Amino acid sequence: MAFKSKKDKFAVMLLDIAQNIKEGADYFADYKLTKISDLKVFSEKMKEYEHKGDSMVHTVIKELNNAFITPIEREDILELTMRMDDVLDGLEHCAALFEMYSIINADEYMIKFVDAIKQCGAEIEVAVDKLSTKKLAAIRENAIKIKDLESVCDGVQRQSIKSLFTNEKDPIRIIQYKEIYESLEDIADDCQAVANTLETIIMKNA
Repeated sequence: MAFKSKKDKFAVMLLDIAQNIKEGADYFADYKLTKISDLKVFSEKMKEYEHKGDSMVHTVIKELNNAFITPIEREDILELTMRMDDVLDGLEHCAALFEMYSIINADEYMIKFVDAIKQCGAEIEVAVDKLSTKKLAAIRENAIKIKDLESVCDGVQRQSIKSLFTNEKDPIRIIQYKEIYESLEDIADDCQAVANTLETIIMKNA
């Protein structure tokens, strides 16, 4: 069994979550930090996206508890919901780190991470839209792209850590930047977890 149409309430709710991820990832990637005061605006806006996502998750859980029949297994709906929520949680956490450490100048590695994460957000939205219209086989290409982007982030993380320990002399700065790099890599991992969940759904329902 799969989603019959875009009007299915679970399809709509999952797509709303995916669109919130894309909007959040776009904001995260495109917001220009030029002064310290920008960091609070940046962090608070990402908190808004995260809170909106939490509200959507609660709605899905409530509807799952009340539903007699679901278009796909309720465990899969819940798993996809939670994995997508992890992405937004990661973005909000990383924005908080930027504010905490007063970092307004993203280096080349942060920019590469963020660009890949932004692309992941777009792929997640497209994939969940396909899920809502039963284009299950077509989701694989989006899942593959997300995994490829996560692999890019793996490489960026290795390069960033090597560069950090080679060039940075301030031990506090090393700790701060390393934590941000790791936070960005965690977000990429969360995106890959969404892709893995989508592939499981394809396998069960195709």
